[in-house]
Amino acid sequence: MPLLIVAIGVAVFVLGGADDSPGLQGIGAVLVAGAIILCVGAVRRDRRRRW
Repeated sequence: MPLLIVAIGVAVFVLGGADDSPGLQGIGAVLVAGAIILCVGAVRRDRRRRW
């Protein structure tokens, strides 16, 4: 699921750049950053459960 969010975020960022829309690029950047944060949190939780 986070990979899908990253793909959508990258697509939105690129489309925002083509359209010269800083707001759309910002939304894409927020989507990518949020997906990365979710992935890191999931990995950290998984590592804590193993110990």
